[in-house]
Amino acid sequence: MVAADGRPVLPVLPVLPDPATDTVVTSGLLPELAYALGGPFHFLLPDAFDTNLHAMREALAAAGVDGFVYFAKKANKAAVFAERAAALGAGVDVASAGELREALGHGVRGEHLVVTGPAKDPRLLRLAVQHRALIAVDALDELDTVITVALNGRERPARVLLRVLPSIQPHSRFGMTEEELATAVDRCVKAGDALRMEGFSFHLSGYALQPRADLTARLVGLCLAARVKGLEAGRVSIGGGLPISYSDADAWHTFLATQRPAHYHAGKTFQAGDFYPYHSPLAGADALAALLATRPENTGTTLADILRDAGVELLLEPGRALLDRAGATVLTIQGVKDRDGYQLLTVDGTSLSLSEQWFNSEYLPDPVLIPQVTAAPEGTFPASVGAATCLESDMLTWRKIAFPRRPRPGDLLLYPNTAGYQMDSNESPFHDLPLPPKVVIDHAERPRPRWRLDRHFI
Repeated sequence: MVAADGRPVLPVLPVLPDPATDTVVTSGLLPELAYALGGPFHFLLPDAFDTNLHAMREALAAAGVDGFVYFAKKANKAAVFAERAAALGAGVDVASAGELREALGHGVRGEHLVVTGPAKDPRLLRLAVQHRALIAVDALDELDTVITVALNGRERPARVLLRVLPSIQPHSRFGMTEEELATAVDRCVKAGDALRMEGFSFHLSGYALQPRADLTARLVGLCLAARVKGLEAGRVSIGGGLPISYSDADAWHTFLATQRPAHYHAGKTFQAGDFYPYHSPLAGADALAALLATRPENTGTTLADILRDAGVELLLEPGRALLDRAGATVLTIQGVKDRDGYQLLTVDGTSLSLSEQWFNSEYLPDPVLIPQVTAAPEGTFPASVGAATCLESDMLTWRKIAFPRRPRPGDLLLYPNTAGYQMDSNESPFHDLPLPPKVVIDHAERPRPRWRLDRHFI
């Protein structure tokens, strides 16, 4: 498609309405923060975390399923989300000694931690046992280390889940085979009082519900078999994998159908499969409710019924789904270059703060231009966004964004809904640029939002 002036009509991907972010934008706070902090920054909206957690708990309760939600800390390093988890009695999923200490330091109880990840450092395992954290054991040698730590220490018992290698992902480097699981169960029995085997865990790539329901039902069966051998085996962790929707269905499918290399700086090409699914028919707590209502293969009942009848508690470790609309990223335009029919913007940050760019992909939700000089909308001004580094590949947005007015140096760009996995998974002080600080926004029934810097210890 082309416009009347012969230029191609650019695809757009607007985000879903977000009143909390809109309030921050209209308050005038962002230019003040950009000036005060002297560079790019992220702002966080912890009320959204609370809302998302509450919705997941409601979905579990509506299905009559006992469940416990852990926040996957790798999704965002900010301290405020660990603080909110502690205040609301939720757990935190950690995978390093640093993450474990950070969670404890912000009030999360040791028994509300779950330690995941492969080949865990023995020091991490000792900390986990000492603080009575639940350990998702990934391999037989790791189980042996946990048992040794429990036998040699004063803290007993060590609490473990046995992580399963999914049969539909046989090449995954995580989890134990059926034979290894059988051996692991026997070792748990022999460990006696040194070990408390609480159940099984898994993680599946992708977002399909049926495979999750099938594997969860299988693990419930493993729990029942383990109980016959005298083990507790009353919990199953399904990991994360609850999607969120950044945009509505029409916008997302139209974008996929119309985008092509001409819409990107330098003719950059992406395959549709390279992109995160920025729309999902079922997202967050709705996806959880649908999972619980799914009928696992070769059963005549729902997953919720299977869990309830077996007395098995469902454990969740979502990251992105708890951070939906919980924050955004703000950068300042430093330079503008005219190219053939579009502009190249340079901002004061790097694509390391938009992690999707580092997975052969693009963070697609449209950034919002916040002009610093009042001006009426002037039309459509395409622009791609580059970073303040010496790398050709360091682009925050390869796509030519259809801005409603001409971007100028000093204007702000807001990338929406970046709290989940975008802000800090890959941030680095490249060129000795400081890491963007995180600002916690408190609405709390005030005419203007208040803010504070996030208290991250590490």
